[in-house]
Amino acid sequence: MAYYSGFLLAVPTANRQAYAEHAKKAWPLMRKFGALGMVEGWGADVPHGKVTDFYRATQAKEDETIVFSWIEWPDRATADAAFEKMMSDPDMQAMGEMPFDGMRMIWGGFDPIVVEKA
Repeated sequence: MAYYSGFLLAVPTANRQAYAEHAKKAWPLMRKFGALGMVEGWGADVPHGKVTDFYRATQAKEDETIVFSWIEWPDRATADAAFEKMMSDPDMQAMGEMPFDGMRMIWGGFDPIVVEKA
C-alpha cells in the first residue's frame, strides 16, 4: 500500500528559488531510494487562523512563506529504509545547507485512507 512522507515548513520568501533548486537536487536521491513522486507546494492562499494555522505551527516570520510538500512511496518499509540510507549517502551530504530553518520543519508519515483521482 502507498505511503506518504509529509512536510510543513516556513521558508524565507527571498529564498524561493534557492528552495526550488534544493528540492530539485533532492529528487534524484528520493527516486534512487524508491520514491514514486514528490510535490513541493509554495504557499499561495494560506489563511491566518483565529486559533491555529500553518504559520503558528511552523513559527513563520513575516518574511516567510509556508511550504507544504510530500513524497509518495510504494510502502512504509521503502520510506523508512530510504531515510535511513539517505543519512549516510554522500550525495545527501553534498546538497549543502538548507535554505530554511530545519528546526521548525514539521514532518510525518501517513497511510492513505481515501485516494480519489480523476
